[in-house]
Amino acid sequence: MADDEVVLAQRLSEWVSYAPILEEDIAIANLAQDELGHAQVYLELKKAIDGVEPDQEVFFKDPLAFQNAVLVELPKGDWAYTMVRQYLFDLYENLWLKEAQKSGYLPLAEAAARILKEERFHLKHASLWVERLALGTEESHARTARALEELWPYARQLFQPLEGEEALVEAGHLPDLRALWPEYEAQARGFLQGLGLELPQKGYTPKSRSEHTEHLWPLVVLMQSVARWDPEAKAW
Repeated sequence: MADDEVVLAQRLSEWVSYAPILEEDIAIANLAQDELGHAQVYLELKKAIDGVEPDQEVFFKDPLAFQNAVLVELPKGDWAYTMVRQYLFDLYENLWLKEAQKSGYLPLAEAAARILKEERFHLKHASLWVERLALGTEESHARTARALEELWPYARQLFQPLEGEEALVEAGHLPDLRALWPEYEAQARGFLQGLGLELPQKGYTPKSRSEHTEHLWPLVVLMQSVARWDPEAKAW
């Protein structure tokens, strides 16, 4: 979850000063900050278990060690591409967080409840933009349809459990990802069909989260560049 948030935040930050309107310049920066804040929450939970500092986990980890979904590492594309990706990811995250609130591991349950309060607004923001673009001009609709065609197959990987995750599901610590997929698909299909958009039929075999595209390496290298140049650097 933390890797997803960190990588997605980096992609969102690429829009700062390039968004289509000033209000969205501010909004996209806030979204990126929120995602980083959520990553911090997850990494603090991890630190309580293994003692690894969050900054060490993000800024000094080998790019190939990241376990984010491919969906979030793909290039930002145009505005329709970014908003469709955000909708697909935020819908998944909202469903996951709702279930994670029931976790038998209290720190995770409490964190999920806090994060969900912000993620609900993220999903609403993305949904409104997808609606605006799909129901806008002929060109904006076509761009949104193309983005969905490319991105939808990658959404399936979000529901692919990590190795060993089944044991945590059985113990009541984590939501069952595979059980969430039918609801996710139904909600996405209902929303998008109402906008004149159809889910692609082409399939995609979900891969391990340790397998990435060529797009992740340069993104992580740029993100880590300052910390690796000066490991003692501090923000003032």
